[in-house]
Order: sequence, then C-alpha cells, then structure tokens
Amino acid sequence: MHDFLADGIFNSNGELWRLQRKTASFEFNTKSIRSFIMDIVRREAVHSLLPLLHNATTTGEVLDLQDLLERFAFDNVCNLAFGYDPKSLDGTSEEGLKFFHAFDDATQIIVDRMVSIVPWKVKKLLKVRSEKRFREAQAIVQEMVSRFVRSTRKQDDLLSCFAENPTHSEELLRDIGINFMVAGRDTTPSALTWFFWILSSRPHIVEQILREIKSIRARTNNENEFFRIESLREMHYLHAALSESMRLYPPVPMLPRMANKDDVLPDGTSVRRGWVVTYSSYAMARLKSIWGEDCMEVKPERWLVDGVYQPTSPFKYPVFHGGPRVFLGKEMAYIQMKAVAACILERFELEVVEKRGERQISVTMRMKGGLPVRIRERMITTL
Repeated sequence: MHDFLADGIFNSNGELWRLQRKTASFEFNTKSIRSFIMDIVRREAVHSLLPLLHNATTTGEVLDLQDLLERFAFDNVCNLAFGYDPKSLDGTSEEGLKFFHAFDDATQIIVDRMVSIVPWKVKKLLKVRSEKRFREAQAIVQEMVSRFVRSTRKQDDLLSCFAENPTHSEELLRDIGINFMVAGRDTTPSALTWFFWILSSRPHIVEQILREIKSIRARTNNENEFFRIESLREMHYLHAALSESMRLYPPVPMLPRMANKDDVLPDGTSVRRGWVVTYSSYAMARLKSIWGEDCMEVKPERWLVDGVYQPTSPFKYPVFHGGPRVFLGKEMAYIQMKAVAACILERFELEVVEKRGERQISVTMRMKGGLPVRIRERMITTL
C-alpha cells in the first residue's frame, strides 16, 4: 500500500525505494538515531499530547483519540525527517495545519481512486472534483517538502543523511522525504487507536499493564520522568498486548506484491512475472489453522513465556512483513507505541463514549468515525 501511494502521488519509483531502504537500514540501527527519535517522541508527548489530555479532564470535552494520535504521529515524522514541527496537534501553526490537511487529503484521495465509480483518470483529465483537490493538496505538500530539501544540509534530521550525496537531485530528495512521511505517519496511530479501543472493554489487561509499569518504576527508582528506552524494553506484557492488538487489527490489513520474475509459491502455485499477489494479515489472524481455536480471543499471554515476550515467525505474523522487505523501523515502532501507551495509561482513564469498531480502509486500517473518548485522571492505586 505504501509503495502504491508513493508511486501514485509523488512520482516515486523502485530505484528510489532501494536507495531509501539502503540508507535507512543503516540509520535505523544506530544508537544516535534511536535516541533522536525518542527525544522527539518525549518532547511531543510531554509538551503537547499529555497537556492536551490533561486539559480535557477538567473541561469534560470528548476527544477523537484517533485524530489526536494521527496529528501526534504527523508532528513526530516531520520532526524526524525534516527537523520541522508543524504543531498540528496543538493547532498553533496555521502553516503546519495547512500542511497536515493537504497531506491527509492527498493520501485519502489516492486510496479512494481504487474504489471510485467515475474513473479517476477522467476526473484528472478534466481537473474536477477530487482530482482538482488532489492537485491542490499535492502542490502544497511538494512545495513544503521542497523547502525543507533546500535547507536540509543545514539541519540535523533524517533527510540530511541522503542530502550528503551531492549527486542526489532536489526532486529525488523531495520524494524520499515524502516517502518517509507516507511510511511513518499512519501505521502507529492506527495500531494505537485499535489498541485503546480493545483495552476499553478489557480492564484486566489495563490492570496488568499498570502493574508492569509500576514494577519498572520501582525497580529503576524513576517516578516521574518520561520512560527511557531501556525501561520500555522491559515492558514485556505491554509489548505482548500491542502485538495481540495488531494481530487482530493490523495497521495494513492487506498488502499486494508484484512478481518481478516467474516464481513458484511453497504450496506449488505458479506465479508469473507481473502478477500481483496479495496477502491479508487481517484474515490470517482469524484462521484457526494458524492461531488455534482461540484465534478470535484477545490474549496477550499467547506471546509470553515465563513473563518474557517471545516473537513468532514473520510469515505467521506478517504485520511488519517478512524476508528482505521486513519493516526497518519495527523496533522503534514498538518503542514509540509503548512510550505513548504507557504514559497515557499511567496518567489517564479513557472511556469510549460511542459504539465503535467498524473498519475504514485508508492508507491504513482506520476506525470509521474516529474513537471518541472522555478522559479522566487515573486514581493512584496499590496495584
């Protein structure tokens, strides 16, 4: 899906993806980039997300948690890729909000093309309706990212790693930057939205997560600080709960792949060059032949052995894909999700105020209608 979006919207190509993957595979495995990502997440959470949630506890305002998480992720990925904070979460930057809405509009329109009754190429030719909006949104996004590219050699951000090569054109760097946005903006908020929705009807899982957080706080003598990476890695039950949530509600429920040469699948099925093969991690999670008789139950325990998280085969659990195209940022995605989930659950109780659970396919599997929640300060307990 992300390949399709980048190819369809922002003039990406296979060579660009290979270049980006080669450089990013090195960067994501360095201690400095992991610390950089965590600094961004901590700053956005402490100065924007948590104060916003705290304010809602006093006003009684119902918030769309999905929308908040999407804006939070957008601010994070822009900080990471470009060293630019659009402040879409707190809404204090008119320019940043315009950038956020343009990117959101462009990505949704390209997804809608796949199910459009009127062929989108006709609308594009006539420059009408959604294709007119798309051109406007695309122009805003490309101009913003081009501006970042022109100044990126002076910045301390991920795009600067690619800009160090003087042979990389401005257009190539712009497309690389947008590709990072496509890959990094939607998956984490989608996963967390479904995670919090699942927890809203399973207080026993929340209690177990809180016990784990309290235990780690006590052991590290760290009562108030934002969690460090080392502490987050010790949160095995939270890791298992997130994995179980993504098993049933994967951010990308279906993924197409095109064969670049003739091949034969393990079951003997022939695949010809140019054929598209799609697998559905959403459907796989609901097969008893893969996950057992209790495949429809939410059981974080299925991931734990003596309290320690144990991963399974990526070909059984393809949420992060597998083989040579496995998601490079898998570890940091877990770290970010655990950081956000832990700091929210530790401080607040979230009550879902309207029936939810219907899926909406966008760039990722969003929750139709958002996730409206009422926020309350969590009472200190002796869990």
